[in-house]
Amino acid sequence: MSRGTVVAKRYARALFDLAREQDAVANTENELKLVADAIEANADLRAFLSAPNITLDKKIALLRGTFGDKVSQIVLNTVCLLIERGRETEIPAVLDAYMSVAGGVLGRADAVVTSAKPLTPEQSEEIATRFAAVIGKNVRVIGEVDESLLGGITVRIGDTLYDGSLRGKLSRLSKELQASL
Repeated sequence: MSRGTVVAKRYARALFDLAREQDAVANTENELKLVADAIEANADLRAFLSAPNITLDKKIALLRGTFGDKVSQIVLNTVCLLIERGRETEIPAVLDAYMSVAGGVLGRADAVVTSAKPLTPEQSEEIATRFAAVIGKNVRVIGEVDESLLGGITVRIGDTLYDGSLRGKLSRLSKELQASL
């Protein structure tokens, strides 16, 4: 299944509702990101969690032993529920959906900013300020590097892409020239 599935959104919404009741929306996001990143970064852990010949009890015990003291009970229970239901591959999608739900309710949007080289904190702050004025929400900048951009940046907020990259400008110029021939 892909990252924005209905299933992931349902789990994310339920987790968000629990986190809001406990006034722990931001902490829950950080904890879920910790778990998702750890699973994503460790191929052995991913293989263990998805192996059909390993019992559910062993998988849950490993998760509780690994993350029990690092994350809240609601995050751990959500991840364990996903494992119990055979949806371990949906954990990154649940994180994405949670971030979207939390951002929408809290008036925050995530801007994935891709640049040819890493952004400085000052550049990130400037981008956040400018796009906050455009969309009317607080903006959190998530930086990515893609050297093929040559220069400039692209900013993706939700489904909208703002392309200010040199690569994008050259591509648009090329299309205009071809259309005029």
